[in-house]
Amino acid sequence: MTTPPPISGTTRLYGIVGDPVEQVRSPDVFNAHFAERGVDAVFLPLRVEAAGVGAALAGFAALANLDGLVVTIPHKLAFAALMDEVGPHGRRVGAVNAVRRTPAGGWAGELFDGLGFVEGLRGQGIDPAGLSYLVFGAGGAGAAIAGALLDVAPGRIAIADPVPGRAEALCRKLRTGAPGLAIEPAGSEVDPGAFDAVVNATPLGMKADDPLPVDPGRLRPGMLVCEAVMKPPVTRLLREAEKRGCRVQPGRHMLDGQFPLFLNFFGLPR
Repeated sequence: MTTPPPISGTTRLYGIVGDPVEQVRSPDVFNAHFAERGVDAVFLPLRVEAAGVGAALAGFAALANLDGLVVTIPHKLAFAALMDEVGPHGRRVGAVNAVRRTPAGGWAGELFDGLGFVEGLRGQGIDPAGLSYLVFGAGGAGAAIAGALLDVAPGRIAIADPVPGRAEALCRKLRTGAPGLAIEPAGSEVDPGAFDAVVNATPLGMKADDPLPVDPGRLRPGMLVCEAVMKPPVTRLLREAEKRGCRVQPGRHMLDGQFPLFLNFFGLPR
């Protein structure tokens, strides 16, 4: 195992901001990369409650040795609203999951979750084009995944969310970028077996006693079941899907797929 450089007064700071942060994998991945490449930097989990997002960003701006942040649940939409600049993928859905300082001293954000999800599929030999997708969750992760799927020529996209009106609002936003594609909200009685791929983009699955986002009895053999949750590495949904002969995609592949994009965005060595 490579020994990381000692933390000193020259060490640059990065972090992941969310609530909770117990489930995040980014510190492991970034710090291993820093150690391997000899980068004088450290990556920290930073728990910020929803009411403190604005104050936290102001505090981060005052830290001259903090260069960038990854943003996770539930702050991706809130951070986007506070950015001075937002990249094209973030603008598409109004969310960001990475922010960095601008030369003028402000903050620039972009959204890589969806791109990472798509690259994660390709990395496992799955062609995302032409498939029909049922996405559970219209928050930051679900919006990012659905938004990135617009660029791979999917068959259709349905979005489900327990918050009234949220799935409908996201569908309207996505249709402006893909007017010829079938993008519809899905009700609670939607049949997951009618789709090629089901994606859990909700926090359900982080805890052992979480309810499942979908009835596993309605999954069919051969379909694809994907997770955005990264800890635990294999959620109960994935275990139930495997029992029914489904192909599964753990959440770690989404991070693996977007990690090179994070490095480019932060200007770090690859």
